[in-house]
Amino acid sequence: MKSVKQNVPGNPDLHWCWYALESMEPVLLYDLLALREAIFVVEQSCIYQELDGLDKTALHLLVTQDETVAACLRVLPPEMAGDRVRIGRVAVSPGFRKRGLARFMMQNANKKAEADYPSCGICLDAQTYLQGFYLSLGFHVCGDEFLEDGIPHIPMQK
Repeated sequence: MKSVKQNVPGNPDLHWCWYALESMEPVLLYDLLALREAIFVVEQSCIYQELDGLDKTALHLLVTQDETVAACLRVLPPEMAGDRVRIGRVAVSPGFRKRGLARFMMQNANKKAEADYPSCGICLDAQTYLQGFYLSLGFHVCGDEFLEDGIPHIPMQK
């Protein structure tokens, strides 16, 4: 599954597109994984297994500039996430931050989840410092704070 590339509103040099893992060109897949590793492993100083096997069943939203991956997230179907759609691996490359890309991607992920799985809720595990951001998108806290790979997280749902 690959949708048609579209412009990111307010960012005419950026494009976004949904992909299934098998529809990504190898170089694009490499760049996606490199971005996630750079942010979640290196920048956040977390040594963990970033490739967790879930990407195979996820849909991936990529924001690109030319062939550079600027931002990404993944959406796991409800059968992989306990009867809820799960959004995760939300990442924006440092050079593309402060341009509204995380909000743009989350709004699109919410629309995609609601369209593809209308009878399911949406959940995520937010890094605690981003709780306000996710609250502004209609999520609410649904559990206690916990540590994941040494980083405080809070479960949220919509």
